[in-house]
Amino acid sequence: MFRRPSVDMLRGLVMLIMAIDHTRDFVHAGAQVFRPEDFAQTTPAIFMTRWITHFCAPVFIFTAGLGAWFRFDREGSLPALSRFLWTRGLWLLLLEVTIVRLVFFFSFSLKYPIFLLVFWSIGMSMIALALLARLPFWLTFSISAAMVLFHNLADGIRAESLGSLSWLLRLLHQQGPISLDPLVVVGYPLVPWIGVMGLGFCAGRLYRLPEHERRRTLFWIGIALTSAFVVLRFWNLYGDPRPWSWQPRPGFSLLSFLNTTKYPVSLQFLLMTIGPSFLFLSWVGRATPADRNPLIVFGRTPLFYFIGHLAVIHLFAIGLTWIRYGAAPFLWTVPPTLGTARDVFPPDYGWGLGMTYLVTAAVWLTMYPMCLWLMRRKARSKSVWLSYV
Repeated sequence: MFRRPSVDMLRGLVMLIMAIDHTRDFVHAGAQVFRPEDFAQTTPAIFMTRWITHFCAPVFIFTAGLGAWFRFDREGSLPALSRFLWTRGLWLLLLEVTIVRLVFFFSFSLKYPIFLLVFWSIGMSMIALALLARLPFWLTFSISAAMVLFHNLADGIRAESLGSLSWLLRLLHQQGPISLDPLVVVGYPLVPWIGVMGLGFCAGRLYRLPEHERRRTLFWIGIALTSAFVVLRFWNLYGDPRPWSWQPRPGFSLLSFLNTTKYPVSLQFLLMTIGPSFLFLSWVGRATPADRNPLIVFGRTPLFYFIGHLAVIHLFAIGLTWIRYGAAPFLWTVPPTLGTARDVFPPDYGWGLGMTYLVTAAVWLTMYPMCLWLMRRKARSKSVWLSYV
């Protein structure tokens, strides 16, 4: 079977969650002046609004690896799989610097840097998987696991210390700018994301097991990964450059415990997010959701949803801005959290957390009928181009 409802549901769930964070970037007043992880200014509600979205990128990339395995298991051809992966990877790289850039900024202007974000990391990971998938299974697994387990050993290396090769570490392991014209900002260094996709591909073999055995295996892997996170994090042993600490404000010690590093993604961050994802796959492994279920609809149209929801969020933000300020000069400019200078916007720009969630719900409702139509069109059609939407 090529489609797995449980995997589609997991992907659809994080699609819904993802919209919360992107809406926060455009709408929430606090997003314009402080990071949700800044314990001096944040609140538990703001922190958790950001934290819950940490599941998105790991699940996207891990399930992309699972999807690659399902394609191989259905078609049985490694050359065909490799061809699909590298062409899809190149397509995502093109989208990152064109359409994704356009819907974020509503502009191709080079006054904004070129950001290499999640499409970049997925695209490059697919190109890498096109090669890894051709290796013996044990070697694919070993290389992927080594990237995930040991990449934090390189945390102490700073790009600046490498001189003319600093760009290479930026691409591979350290978030930051590359001094080109225009400026390139690496948001998602590739290691260990390539390993995450490789492990997703390897995990696809679990879906050859009988259902009850597969669900039990997924459950215990989820327990093991989540437990490993708790142990490593509690003792600050290894796997994250930012240790947690006891905080004077009630409840903030727990927030510190959960405040793992995303850029570059740490081992503890991945254990914290991938572990519960395995538990979810086990939990919904026997589910038979209707094709109108929002988790199925969004989970089967991830690329279209991603691009479309960014455009919709941006339009809602423009509408709210126009209602409050009228035809202000900053109306079509992205907020400070995405690159515009803070003094371009009025001091009171932004709305509360309630409005952030209200706009998020409006985004879901707007995207649902479009994604439902596309999902059904893809199911009826054999057109190759639809696999790239």
